[in-house]
Amino acid sequence: MKVIGLTGGIGSGKTTVANMFKDLGVSVYIADDEAKRLANSSKVIRNKLTQLLGHSAYVEGNLNRKFVANLIFNDPKLLAKVNAIIHPKVASHFRRWVRRQSGNYCIKEAAILFENSGYKDCYLTILVTAPIEARIKRVIDRDNTTIEAIRDRMNNQWPDEEKVKLADIVIENLDLITTLKEVKKIHNTLR
Repeated sequence: MKVIGLTGGIGSGKTTVANMFKDLGVSVYIADDEAKRLANSSKVIRNKLTQLLGHSAYVEGNLNRKFVANLIFNDPKLLAKVNAIIHPKVASHFRRWVRRQSGNYCIKEAAILFENSGYKDCYLTILVTAPIEARIKRVIDRDNTTIEAIRDRMNNQWPDEEKVKLADIVIENLDLITTLKEVKKIHNTLR
């Protein structure tokens, strides 16, 4: 089965694009959702994160995402350590998930597909882009957060200019009708 990597910066619309593929019957793996689920369910991850970040990393058995985010998004070394704990487990889970899928291809949606070299395991990659102002507005509307918090997260992801160099396909997500046409075109080619 071909694994198609789908990525984009925060607020680019990569999850919207992933859902468009889902609506076409394609199996889609959302790496960030699985990472969150595994951070809560894996005792190994829980123990390692608690050792690294302290007991405040978990509240009532669930990852204290706000606490962890405040620590790691301003500390690239700590972010790398957290990623080194979570990403191998997500990668292993993904490999098992792929074996259970059917069809010509599946989608792996991951925010840091290029940053963590996950793109190397993909048949091809799709990068979803959008102007920074649009991305910030989308995230503010979606997450009820601050511009500063969004910019901190953006600063921990590669800029689109770097990602474009590695992407096989770029979808500029400005309006849903055009984006859906692009997704259908890609789908028809991959089938």
